[in-house]
Amino acid sequence: MSRGFEDAGFEVLASLDNWKPAINVYKKNFKHPIYEQDLSNEAESIAIVSKYAPQIIMGGPPCQDFSSAGKRDETLGRADLTYSFANIVCAIRPQYFIMENVDRIRKSAILKTVTDQFETAGYGLSAVILDASYCGVPQARTRFFLIGELGGENNIFLPELASMLNKKPMTIRDYLGNSLDIEYYYRHPRNYSRRGVFSIDEPSPTVRGVNRPVPKGYSKHSGDPENIPISQLRPLTTIERSYLQTFPKNFIFEGTKTNLEQMIGNAVPINLAKFVALALKKHIENATLEEIQDLGWEKYITGNYVDFECV
Repeated sequence: MSRGFEDAGFEVLASLDNWKPAINVYKKNFKHPIYEQDLSNEAESIAIVSKYAPQIIMGGPPCQDFSSAGKRDETLGRADLTYSFANIVCAIRPQYFIMENVDRIRKSAILKTVTDQFETAGYGLSAVILDASYCGVPQARTRFFLIGELGGENNIFLPELASMLNKKPMTIRDYLGNSLDIEYYYRHPRNYSRRGVFSIDEPSPTVRGVNRPVPKGYSKHSGDPENIPISQLRPLTTIERSYLQTFPKNFIFEGTKTNLEQMIGNAVPINLAKFVALALKKHIENATLEEIQDLGWEKYITGNYVDFECV
């Protein structure tokens, strides 16, 4: 999220996270501060964020309790950070907020509760599910975004987002050319009723936080490409998987393979974040001079966009 918004021309002032391995990598790649902070300590979190007087708060509360890769049980506690995110936003009342999550959050009771809370706080809301492969990412990853504007209209961002979508999904070859030096690769399925062999001439399936080798005796699925010997297949490497998340090749990753796989798999693809950021930027730029002056945002005319990351 941070890199995508920076690439779109926003200035990220600070960030919060509560996982040390990710914080260490974050520090290697960004100049602004990152706080090791548990967002469930809302009073302390609000105090930290308030110091920056952010115009925007964005974040992706943990999705495991909603995700098809998780237990889909909201009582496990991680989903409570969605409430914390909403409480922090409503306490600080930035002009805009962006909340990202898996698309299954639509079916959760939590989403109804927090959208009611945002509306009561005066936010106009735009909810959208985006397929990353239509947003400059070589990956068929669908994610839910809730965009709020204080005093704004509901669904105001949907036409802009729709107009920006590519006409066709991006394939791995579209994005990386032949640099991987393979035509097919193995991606371990959640269960063997699903295919495990994929071509670089299609978007990759969702990059997850696990990456396994081809198991011995793998029996090809009916959906796998024909005439591809198993002996010629390999999984993508950790760094190759970061490219599918559109991390640049100069992005610095340090830590154990397990931790790196998890942080790469849990990340918002940079180009997907940039896609949303550009829609927000266009909306701000299209505001009338009178609206900008009312908000005290004259500096935004020069494109000096300010943002705050809340992970």
